[in-house]
Amino acid sequence: MNFLTTLGINKHNYGASTGRKWLETEDNGQFNIASPADGQAIASVYQCSRADYEDVIETAQQAFTTWREMPAPNRGEIVRQIGNKLREFKQPLGELVSYEMGKSLQEGLGEVQEMIDICDFAVGLSRQLNGATLHSERPLHRMYDQYHPLGIVGVISAFNFPVAVWSWNAMIAAICGNVTVWKPSEKTPLTAIACQNIIKDVLEDNDLPEGIFSLVVGTGDITGEAMLHDERIPLMSVTGSTRVGRHAATSVAARFGKSILELGGNNALIITPQADLKIAIPGTVFGAVGTAGQRCTTTRRVLIHEDIYDKVKDTLVKAYQGLKIGTPLDESNHVGPLIDKQAVEMFSHALNKVRAEGGKLLCGGEVLSGAGYESGCYVKPAIVEAENHYHTVQQETFAPILYLIKYSGGVENAIAIQNNVTQGLSSAIFTNNLREAENFLSHWGSDCGIANVNIGTSGAEIGGAFGGEKETGGGRESGSDAWKAYMRRQTNTINYSTELPLAQGIKFDI
Repeated sequence: MNFLTTLGINKHNYGASTGRKWLETEDNGQFNIASPADGQAIASVYQCSRADYEDVIETAQQAFTTWREMPAPNRGEIVRQIGNKLREFKQPLGELVSYEMGKSLQEGLGEVQEMIDICDFAVGLSRQLNGATLHSERPLHRMYDQYHPLGIVGVISAFNFPVAVWSWNAMIAAICGNVTVWKPSEKTPLTAIACQNIIKDVLEDNDLPEGIFSLVVGTGDITGEAMLHDERIPLMSVTGSTRVGRHAATSVAARFGKSILELGGNNALIITPQADLKIAIPGTVFGAVGTAGQRCTTTRRVLIHEDIYDKVKDTLVKAYQGLKIGTPLDESNHVGPLIDKQAVEMFSHALNKVRAEGGKLLCGGEVLSGAGYESGCYVKPAIVEAENHYHTVQQETFAPILYLIKYSGGVENAIAIQNNVTQGLSSAIFTNNLREAENFLSHWGSDCGIANVNIGTSGAEIGGAFGGEKETGGGRESGSDAWKAYMRRQTNTINYSTELPLAQGIKFDI
């Protein structure tokens, strides 16, 4: 395929890079990557060794001492050039994202556009890393807050957004003066290798040192564990399941490191009698089946008022029956494959469990086979009538299963049902009633990190801080003031008087 050649993807690829150089270890095992779109082998990646890992970390430490001294706007100029390189390679990188991960080509291209957008955002931010001047209680004293870079930022990303999440972290970290070491998902390492190849020219053209943007491809139980316990990495950003995040949080906290966690979502969408169904229905369907239900912001529960329940249910089932399922590289298809056969098994297992609990399957649920579905990773997205207290509904199943839940009374009842799960990432309400919308957004409303009105739960913009509460982890990435997580905060007080007054009026005469 032409996009593989364009991106420098070979039949066999090295799995460790310091930015401008690949470490050529070949004897530590390898990942054989096949596409969930057609089941065909794409390429293999050699796993980095422990020696490779040490080389990458030590090189990153050295690079930090140089990179942090560069003025932030100059670091922003490097990020601007990276953004331009991504524009140049948007089409082939989007195609690789689609083919390796399985999301639709439009979503693959959109993910690369998200990388470009965060580069643009970071360039502007490089001139806005502001602190705050504070009034001292002592005369002729000045007090202020400022922010300094941390050092190495470790990024562990998940398969569902194989490149965008890295860019959220890496580009913001870079303009803050940090260097990045990235461990991509072992399910989608080729896109990470392609990114290293893309930015290599920028690093070389600007004569930058090795180690600013580094890559280590390995398993979670070896390479990932090494990063979590490495005291040379002051900040870890981890995207994954709640189980993975709980382990990461305790491991990093044990060494007093910092962590940004983007974990599970069990996102609900409320449709009230005041909703405009012309936008609520497509918003629900895209939120539920986009990326084949493998987004952390996927719509998993729809809370529908009893007065309109049957109408909404029938309309959703009809919409699902019109979904086109097939290769993600065909832009006419709505739904591509799940990432692998293990994900298909999880999908089928969850449907069996929820039906055993009393759920009613309304449509979908089949595993597809035959021509066009040879990979065994294609399923028909399912709609299930359910109740919020079902154990299966309380869990996040990373697959296209949409639970319909009926509510009665006012919107406060729907909000209570929405909040009655352990996750707290994204939420939405469809209503034209101002009071319902404002109650949903109030501090007694949605308890999620993202709360939308008249748009779905997925598709967050990079300008806002992204993240959630409760078992979603509480971290924030991307826009707004999320940059502060990549810095250490320092309060400074300067005495420019000839006296030494103490705070709180304390007297200490000698």
